[in-house]
Amino acid sequence: MNAQLAEILSFSRLTMMVGFIVFLRIGAAMALLPAFGEQSVPMRVRLAITLAFTLIVAPAAAPALLPVIESGSHQYLVSETIAGLGIGIAVRLFVIALQVAGAIAAQSTSLSQLFGGTSVEPAPAMGHLMVVAGLALSVSLGLHVRLTEAFLQSYDILPAGRFPQPDSWMRWGVASVARGFGLAFSLAAPFVVASLIYNVATGVINRAMPQLMVAFVGAPAITAGGLILLALTMPRLLSVWTEALNGFLLDPFGAP
Repeated sequence: MNAQLAEILSFSRLTMMVGFIVFLRIGAAMALLPAFGEQSVPMRVRLAITLAFTLIVAPAAAPALLPVIESGSHQYLVSETIAGLGIGIAVRLFVIALQVAGAIAAQSTSLSQLFGGTSVEPAPAMGHLMVVAGLALSVSLGLHVRLTEAFLQSYDILPAGRFPQPDSWMRWGVASVARGFGLAFSLAAPFVVASLIYNVATGVINRAMPQLMVAFVGAPAITAGGLILLALTMPRLLSVWTEALNGFLLDPFGAP
């Protein structure tokens, strides 16, 4: 009887240690993940989501964590947190890409001041609309499944209990930032092109008819054109963004 109780206690301790190590990585990433880690989500809800992800990932990641537990080293307390923060930041860059694209589009179409926000971090309503629509679309298309797959893959590239190599970590971070800003400018490209055409056209009209108040005629035109262009291009822009996010989550540590 005592031997059986000792075996049960040993198994329970091992299970709790596996869950704790997985919780460190997922909990650090959850602070930055889109949709699930937003500041508008209550803390208790985020904790429940983190525990749910831990329960899903822990059984599959247990074989890779057993050597770490048996070694008796406690450096996983730092290494797992660093790995989770790196994953969270890399995924968060896609949300930042939508915010940057919205800011570029609003500035190009003269809508940044007209529809600017009044929050602590003011942002154009165009960027806020893109972020909310993108998050809703990604969640409806199975963002939780993609994140689970990314967490499982991370144990192959970033083994538990080991600190990542600084040079490879730096290259991966720089590539992620470059990917994010490249995606942001690609999403805002239609608005930049429309702004260029508008400014060239108003310049030509102003040279041909100096007495015409081009600003009074052109301001309503660029405002209406920006809103119409947003309505026409938003579905395609969100599909491109979703494909980029899903492609990254399928191979988060691959070459961009």
